[in-house]
Amino acid sequence: MTALDERGFPRFWDEERETRDPAVREKLVLERLQHQLHYAYTELPFYRRHYDAHGFHPDQVRSLADFTARVPVITKKMLVADQAEHPPFGSYTKAFDAADRSRGIARIHGSSGTSGAPTLYAVSKADWARAADVHAMAQWCAGIRPDDLAQVGFPFGLFFGGWGVVQGLERIGATVFPIGVTDSEKHLELITRLGSTVFSATPSYCIHLLSVAERMGIDLRGSTVRRMLVGGEPGGSLPGTRRIIEEGWGAIAVDAGSTSEMYPFQTSIGCEAGTGTHLISDEVHPEVVSVSDPNEPVPVGERGAVVYTHLWRESQPMIRFAPGDETYMAPDPCPCGRTYPRLPEGVLGRLDDMLVVRGANVFPSAVETALRSVDELGPEFQILVRRQGALDEMTVRAELGPRAAAALAGLPADAVDSERAALTARVEAALRRVLGIRVPAELLDPGTLPETTFKARRVLDERPRP
Repeated sequence: MTALDERGFPRFWDEERETRDPAVREKLVLERLQHQLHYAYTELPFYRRHYDAHGFHPDQVRSLADFTARVPVITKKMLVADQAEHPPFGSYTKAFDAADRSRGIARIHGSSGTSGAPTLYAVSKADWARAADVHAMAQWCAGIRPDDLAQVGFPFGLFFGGWGVVQGLERIGATVFPIGVTDSEKHLELITRLGSTVFSATPSYCIHLLSVAERMGIDLRGSTVRRMLVGGEPGGSLPGTRRIIEEGWGAIAVDAGSTSEMYPFQTSIGCEAGTGTHLISDEVHPEVVSVSDPNEPVPVGERGAVVYTHLWRESQPMIRFAPGDETYMAPDPCPCGRTYPRLPEGVLGRLDDMLVVRGANVFPSAVETALRSVDELGPEFQILVRRQGALDEMTVRAELGPRAAAALAGLPADAVDSERAALTARVEAALRRVLGIRVPAELLDPGTLPETTFKARRVLDERPRP
């Protein structure tokens, strides 16, 4: 008999799949990996050239350990170069017969192209249909049900994110309000007007809306929103950031993780049991490997670089794609009953974003973790890195929250400086506690830094390029 949740719906979207014995799942994963390797080598010139250059052949993979040890990784830089040489989609894309309308390309999406021409992602009809079910399974794990009204605050353009959210919601049967990116006041007004029960956006934008709501006199804790589906940034997995979202909105915040290259398939989803994010490992196979050697696995529980592989995608399959993210994995049982492996803290940060300052490695996500522990601070902050003489210097600039700023403004003039200095010292202590190094902090008035309406841009690195 199927177990029901407190709302009268089945606890699982696909109970057999989600609660499968991990050993049985691993056997299925190996079969799919072997299939994908032979498919890519036979059908996709990019992979044949890449594998031949590394002396690899798909027949060499007879176990999951072989897959990690023998198959060379691919990177975003390699994909961009291949698309430039083989436009428009690159030679790692299946060329479907134009006459076969049932297997042709259904959707074209891409990266933002902020640093040049966007990377284009072509998705076949079969892949697009399968991805909808994967998104639905992930969102069901997050607690979203057919009786929800979901308001989506991701943009609807080249970027995959918002479209993936809508895919899953529609497959579940929830009511979807895909408003996209609009002015913040309108989002809040429409939540109140429609009675939205789910809100989906980046973590930064969800925190930004808390400040906007305070200015408008809206208490979001009393709103109808009870689930927050956040993604596009690592913040949804950071305990301090998630705490601010959940306490400010009075709702459960769940991280929905993936990368543009792995879309339209969801790679992971936060569990409403609060145990981290589940890896949908029979859809996208994850590995955690050494940062210095992607063919060397790291022990379970140790930090390393994550590598992903599409197990079912036929159009532009990513096989051992290294996005440059750092994380660690946990295989222990989850109280929700799902047997997928977990990332207890989600993605910790991007290795490409890591700053090296006087020999210390600093992730912007770690700076965010420190700042979110200081209640007087607002949502916006900036990491400023400069070179002074022969040394690198980093300063964290953080805005005060509206209430803290008002409290300071109400103090006698001679007390403002001492209170501000005391708060600055608390911020610097939080940074030192998390980062392990001394970092000066500068407190700013609310509204000094640009407001976040999509993905936050936190780092301003003014050091001369080599």
